[in-house]
Amino acid sequence: MNPSSSGWINKFGHLVNKENLHFKDFESLYTQLKANGFIYGVHLDIPSFIPVEHKLTEDEIAKINLLTALYFTFRFEKNEIDFDVFVNTVFTYYQSLDVGKVSFLNKILTGKQTKSQLEKLIDSRIYLGNNTFNRAFGNSLTNSLLYVDVLIFRIYLKNHKPVRQHAQLLEYITINIAYHTLNSKETNKKDVKLVQILASSLTYINLEEADFDGNYRGLLKHNFTDYEKNFFLDIACLTLWEDGSLEHTESDYIFGLGKDLGRTEIEVKAALDFVMDFFEKNLEKATYLNDKNLAFQFYEGMSKNVSKLILRNSKRLKKELTESKELLSLLSKSTVRELSKEEKKKVQKHLLDTFKTIPSLAIFMLPGGAVLLPIFIKLIPKLLPSAFDDNRIEKS
Repeated sequence: MNPSSSGWINKFGHLVNKENLHFKDFESLYTQLKANGFIYGVHLDIPSFIPVEHKLTEDEIAKINLLTALYFTFRFEKNEIDFDVFVNTVFTYYQSLDVGKVSFLNKILTGKQTKSQLEKLIDSRIYLGNNTFNRAFGNSLTNSLLYVDVLIFRIYLKNHKPVRQHAQLLEYITINIAYHTLNSKETNKKDVKLVQILASSLTYINLEEADFDGNYRGLLKHNFTDYEKNFFLDIACLTLWEDGSLEHTESDYIFGLGKDLGRTEIEVKAALDFVMDFFEKNLEKATYLNDKNLAFQFYEGMSKNVSKLILRNSKRLKKELTESKELLSLLSKSTVRELSKEEKKKVQKHLLDTFKTIPSLAIFMLPGGAVLLPIFIKLIPKLLPSAFDDNRIEKS
């Protein structure tokens, strides 16, 4: 199977129709996805029942694992093996997340719901506009948020909650946990930028009941499933192990978080051991895992890629910015002072309207995009100074 050639999803459908026992339940699927690196946003391996014709890229591995996760989640929840029914269900699911508001995704979602169209949708979800999710994002929190798609798909299939709102809540909790986990670590200057970005991104997530006041643990009392809680714990463990060590203060934090999530000390230790073993086993497969400060690498990678997106779309962005005097004014103010909560909400609204008109900026509207938004706001006045000449505010 070649996930970069047309027809790969049809081939996948043929394979899973023959494969009855590869995953016995959702828990075994999650364990396999974690071992493959998908949960951690490090795309290294795929399920063994899928034959491949060449060495797969990280993007190809991510595509296969996302489709695998969605399909078997569908199969477990609906007890349905008809692949065409699954394809139609995935389309209606992504429509319910309102991603159709993005112009080029709307064309995919409103056209014929075929396997070839699903290939385009999966492609768009993994990387937007010239491989946005490249190696710099391969080990990032943003890419681990791909799994939020799967958790929300499960909620969608159960018809339990409004999926869009729950997706925002999951993203908010995940970023909050990563932020507080980093804050529990021994001070490292290279971590500071990422901590600041994570803290800032929380204020840009449009979630009315989740104002960031430092007491995010109260949100864990929401009715999260055991699988969602496992994901929260694994994200915390991943964040702790980014420098390959566990200090006393970090240990207190992770076991305290585990208690909040209803997990025993044995379960927390098992999650820590799993991520430690994963890093040790895969150092040769992905040499960038050997970097002793993945938080710094993550921040640098995000900044580099957001810069590329801004420069690649500079003409369109300048046009959109000049048509919104309020947005220009607020972005100018953000260069010299912290915006108020109300101002940040206005910036978010203006920018999301802008992103809808520029396909390659759709990444900011998908799960995980919130963590990139503060970087975009910080970089755009520097990279497009001519758009701000009439609104420039000099530092006193």
